[in-house]
Amino acid sequence: MSNHIVINADLTKGTINKHIYGHFAEHLGRCIYGGIWVGEDSDIPNTNGIRNDVLEALKALSIPNLRWPGGCFADEYHWKDGIGPREGRKRMVNTHWGGVVENNHFGTHEFMKLCELLGTEPYVNGNVGSGTVQEMSEWVEYMTFDGESPMADLRRANGQEQPWRLKFFGVGNENWGCGGNMRPEYYADLYRRYQTYVRNYGDNKIYRIAGGPNIDDYRWTEVLMREAGRMMDGLSLHYYTIPGSWEEKQSALDFNESQWFETMKKALHIDELITKHSAIMDQYDPQKRVALIVDEWGTWFLVEPGTNPGFLFQQNTMRDALVAGLSLNVFNAHCDRVRMANIAQTVNVLQSVILTEGDKMALTPTYHVFEMYKVHQDAELLELSKSSASYELNGQTLDQISATASRGQDGKLNISLCNVSHEAPAEITIELRGLKDAQASASGRVLHAADMHAHNTVDAPNAVAPVAMEGIRFENGILRATLPAASVAVLSIG
Repeated sequence: MSNHIVINADLTKGTINKHIYGHFAEHLGRCIYGGIWVGEDSDIPNTNGIRNDVLEALKALSIPNLRWPGGCFADEYHWKDGIGPREGRKRMVNTHWGGVVENNHFGTHEFMKLCELLGTEPYVNGNVGSGTVQEMSEWVEYMTFDGESPMADLRRANGQEQPWRLKFFGVGNENWGCGGNMRPEYYADLYRRYQTYVRNYGDNKIYRIAGGPNIDDYRWTEVLMREAGRMMDGLSLHYYTIPGSWEEKQSALDFNESQWFETMKKALHIDELITKHSAIMDQYDPQKRVALIVDEWGTWFLVEPGTNPGFLFQQNTMRDALVAGLSLNVFNAHCDRVRMANIAQTVNVLQSVILTEGDKMALTPTYHVFEMYKVHQDAELLELSKSSASYELNGQTLDQISATASRGQDGKLNISLCNVSHEAPAEITIELRGLKDAQASASGRVLHAADMHAHNTVDAPNAVAPVAMEGIRFENGILRATLPAASVAVLSIG
């Protein structure tokens, strides 16, 4: 079978919310310390302690939101330990991630400054697992209240006169696991209680996100929607692409063709999970008011040899790039229910977009996918149908091609394409119907490497990078192109 795609350029299926392209920065390993935060006294060039090279790289992605401080860390984080003069802040043990000392030098003020510099919406995750209702309530008051109160006065005393704008707030994290090992009925009651005190002060309206299911725990979704759906704006979902098993993870760099195929198959499983969780949500919320928030997703491999196993530092190859492209295409297709997602994680942890070592930095293949795909942010999803050639290995079959089409606010039509085959190029014919501009031109960029293990390091940062796509042919509404094996591309019309 050939790869044939039909796009109805005059039929839209909703808006791809820009927040699908969100990120996640946890106090884990070298994500915050050394990755984002180096302190004002560092020899590494920085702005208010935030390293400039990482800041500029993240700005180029047009990051819509950033989730912090966790993750599992969120449910042992006590926000008052991270405010005031840094030399006086409490030191704590990061029990989840490596047992290292957390000095709390990066706290609420530093995070909000980071978001301000990035021009991104802060997504703060509150502590339900080991925190109190009062603690959560006071944090929201500290950040967002403009009047006279103990917490607003404390914020001013710490140097922030005006309140911050805070849109997204998570009420707990993974409360079925590291966030308290709770039953859904128990967490639903706790959520109802805690969210009551996540107040809207002035004209700051908080979008409340409930801790949702792990992978295919459909009962959790059922209970939460039944008991608390009317009190939430979003319900989270966590899913990691893990070839092998949780107990026996595999190397990020040393993998074979079978492991490549398994990774593609597991990445695509997110489509089934979203479909089934959404069906349950539809029973209680047919208007789709409550969003499904995939606020942790990405690959999870073994840590790189010689690194702290609690730091979750892994390399990032073309395999990760394909997982990113496939996942984002799935999220785009489900934009009626999926309105936010956060890749795990931003720097030096799991499927990161940036790697740092000392004063050096490298952009990963996953970074380049996010940069190429940013044209989909707040774009109109277009109706698309496809027939795909098969990608077969060891008696199993996947579609060789994954795709999304959207029209941006600039009027351009953008098509993201993934060729999951590790060895076969894909000749693609795209039929564009309802295209208004008969004189439109086509261009594109492709991310590809001759070796599917190709990756970037701080000493070789440009081994994998997007290039202009050659050989695109477009006439009479028909676009023809050839995707290299194991590649991600974005084509633009107009």
